[in-house]
Amino acid sequence: MTGFEITGASAADMLLMRDWADEEGWNPGDSDRFAFAVADPEGFLIGRLDGEPVACISAVRYGAGFGFIGFYITRPAVRGRGYGIRLWHAGMERLDGRLVGLDGVVDQQDNYRKSGFRSAWNNFRYEGAPQGGEAGEGDAEVEIVEAGTLPFGLLAAYDRRFFPAARDAFLSAWTALPGRTALAAVRDGRIEGLGVIRPSSAAHRIGPLYAATPAIAAALLRRLARHAPDGTVSVDVPDANPEAAALFERLGMAPAFETARMYTGPTSALALTELFGVTSLELG
Repeated sequence: MTGFEITGASAADMLLMRDWADEEGWNPGDSDRFAFAVADPEGFLIGRLDGEPVACISAVRYGAGFGFIGFYITRPAVRGRGYGIRLWHAGMERLDGRLVGLDGVVDQQDNYRKSGFRSAWNNFRYEGAPQGGEAGEGDAEVEIVEAGTLPFGLLAAYDRRFFPAARDAFLSAWTALPGRTALAAVRDGRIEGLGVIRPSSAAHRIGPLYAATPAIAAALLRRLARHAPDGTVSVDVPDANPEAAALFERLGMAPAFETARMYTGPTSALALTELFGVTSLELG
């Protein structure tokens, strides 16, 4: 592998990684990379062949004990030459000693199992414009507000119920980047739902989508979809919450893409019955 080297990603490389992910059909958010860099500035690696970027991976550290693998891409022209596996080992070495998660596409899941990952649930990307009226889907005692009007500590504590580690810096950027809308559902001063919509090259992406009930999830989804040009959105829906897929199908949305959330070991108890859409396939 003469001429191949692995380095940290530059700002220009981060944009390139986003474009590669788009070419793979993953439809990342237009500004996701800014929140990603805040999460762990050194967690993004580029493989260069004779100075030319040909592969990438992210290996983001959260706190002292968790990490997440994403952006694992080798350019089609150089696949099968071992460059990707070298990046994989570099990423996993960076997360050595931690519980590690990832969202694996179907054709790579067997390879991830060989590396010690086990499936926790499957994500199905539902796309479309929510159909039907809002009758019966609201909750008169729940108020939907701009998430940025709430104390950030409340948002961070709520997010912690759905993720294996604290990620305050990432969450702060993720909910507040220009062009995004973050909404929270509040009952008696208590957060019972959170959703974020962001522009992408294809359908606007919604994630996370947390809610105490399907009715709250539907109300957040509809309010968020108003910020998409034609109301068309996409959400990565976990089958660990059986009510989630049923809700999206009832709203006339259809599955279009599948991944598996996988971990190298057990996670702390997560509020999966209130998880209607994961935040990001790249960073968890």
